[in-house]
Amino acid sequence: MSRRREERVEALTAALDQRGVLRLRDAASLAGVSEMTIRRDVEAMPERFAYFGGHIVPAAGRLGPSVYQIEREADSFAEAKASACRRAISLIRPDMTLFIDCGTTLVHLAHMLPRDMSLTVVCYSLNVAAQLAARPDVRMVLLGGLYYSGSASFSADGGEPLSKFGIDLAFLSAGGVDRERGASCAHLHEVPVKQKAIENARESFLVIDSSKIGRVRPMYFARASAFRRVITELGDLDLQAAEWRTPSASR
Repeated sequence: MSRRREERVEALTAALDQRGVLRLRDAASLAGVSEMTIRRDVEAMPERFAYFGGHIVPAAGRLGPSVYQIEREADSFAEAKASACRRAISLIRPDMTLFIDCGTTLVHLAHMLPRDMSLTVVCYSLNVAAQLAARPDVRMVLLGGLYYSGSASFSADGGEPLSKFGIDLAFLSAGGVDRERGASCAHLHEVPVKQKAIENARESFLVIDSSKIGRVRPMYFARASAFRRVITELGDLDLQAAEWRTPSASR
């Protein structure tokens, strides 16, 4: 590594330690170089940095792959994700208004919604909307905005439209849930949408496969205590336990 790059990397690391996240243009201004130079620095050191939607965040050993693509994640733990959603379905009653988050887990929930049950579903992802578009018994509201192909979801105007709906149940997804650092995801634009859904829903539930327990993604959006239950394919995560384990390990 050249001396100049080493100095930029150290400056970037120090800034991230203070702020947690940096816009690319701010990082370039801080280092006095072009945005392309900063992008090259970040790409050259994946063990220290990750880049998401114009923002730089610190990498960590528990982050897993630094780039999330919905196509890659779709078949990852698919049966576990479907099983977790089967557990969540029992919460739904006729005439409820639901929020269904984006990602590859809750598309199973959308597919499993009981037939001939009158429901309103608010969503902001194409894969969830595709499951509901032909359902005459479901009134679907698709929140729009800027489209992000990496997660097949929209910006949803930062979740502001959600304040107009009386949401009974919000079903949230996450790339990881950690006892101390809460629920996290890979995409910055999802954070305000998830937070607004939790804020406006009567009850919120996190639905994940058990591989997400103890994992941390770059973008935090809620403490675990924000959810009524954390539902996995093996059962509910005990949020009060002194040490988190997968539900099967605690039986």
